[in-house]
Amino acid sequence: MPEAAVATRRLTIAEALREGIAEEMRRDPEVFLIGEDIGVEGGFGGAFGVYLGLPEEFGHERIIDTPISEKVIAGAAAGAAMLGMKPIADMQYSDFLFECMDELVNQAAKMRYMSGGKVSVPMVMRAPVGMTLRGAQHGQCPESYFIHVPGLKVVAPSDAYHAKGILKAAVRDPNPVLIFEHKLLYGSKGREAAGGMDLTAEVPEEDYTFPIGQAVIKRAGSDVTVVATHVSLYRALAAAETLTADGIECEVIDPLTLQPFDTETIFGSVRRTGRLVIVHEDTLTGGWGAEVAACVADECLDYLEAPIKRIATLDVPAPAAPVLEQRILPQEQTIVETIRRLVG
Repeated sequence: MPEAAVATRRLTIAEALREGIAEEMRRDPEVFLIGEDIGVEGGFGGAFGVYLGLPEEFGHERIIDTPISEKVIAGAAAGAAMLGMKPIADMQYSDFLFECMDELVNQAAKMRYMSGGKVSVPMVMRAPVGMTLRGAQHGQCPESYFIHVPGLKVVAPSDAYHAKGILKAAVRDPNPVLIFEHKLLYGSKGREAAGGMDLTAEVPEEDYTFPIGQAVIKRAGSDVTVVATHVSLYRALAAAETLTADGIECEVIDPLTLQPFDTETIFGSVRRTGRLVIVHEDTLTGGWGAEVAACVADECLDYLEAPIKRIATLDVPAPAAPVLEQRILPQEQTIVETIRRLVG
């Protein structure tokens, strides 16, 4: 008998995250939300509308508004997690994570190890990233700071299907998980498309999770492997379509998880294509792409037919001027030109 078709809907990332959070809160009474401006009934649902309608269903006992103090948010979440609860903490901008580095790096990340596994810290921290004309203190991509920390899991979903599945997996994980979501990809109501990108994806109606630590091949190809996240992923996919006119077929991979990283999917692709390009919005120096490049150089050097290339934001603070912001970001044309030189 053929398997029954799974019912799906097209949702934005914001809608998918909202649905996933609500499902986990209904499934497990220990799950709760904590953050700034998230529990106002009839309010705007947090900085990017993800929590719309949730305060009306779950109330203030499970959706906790805090003062403007990131240390309070992270410290309370870590403490509650150690006592057996499952907090989903909201950081309005990922830039503000630097206000709570001790709570994340020295406490949440290390307690399971320091207790010999007796104390788990099943907390989730959501933190929006990306340049959106908000300047140097509200537009960074700090993912690379946290992949350096043993004990933290770091994920970076780029579409609604994986955002929901990974969030649900993160809530059920006994370790602290940081979820970095790009602000331009939320696709809140009235913004389901942007810059030629469809910000919706098919999301199953039934319960599902997506494994933390598993990459996905978004486009198959034979000439070059391109690894990219967030908005850079969509620019890489657009560049791949352009390059077909040159007879160049790009294999585009969304890693989804930056720690633990799915090296085997990347290695397998590079062994087929012989070339690697890494694209991310984080700055070039010390970005997560450097770690990927080093791993590939260690394991796949004999398969490489050309040098590994990284395309990233210039090593400068995020500017407020729109023309300057676009100037320093990785663009589709830069990806196209880099791959043409690499394959040519």
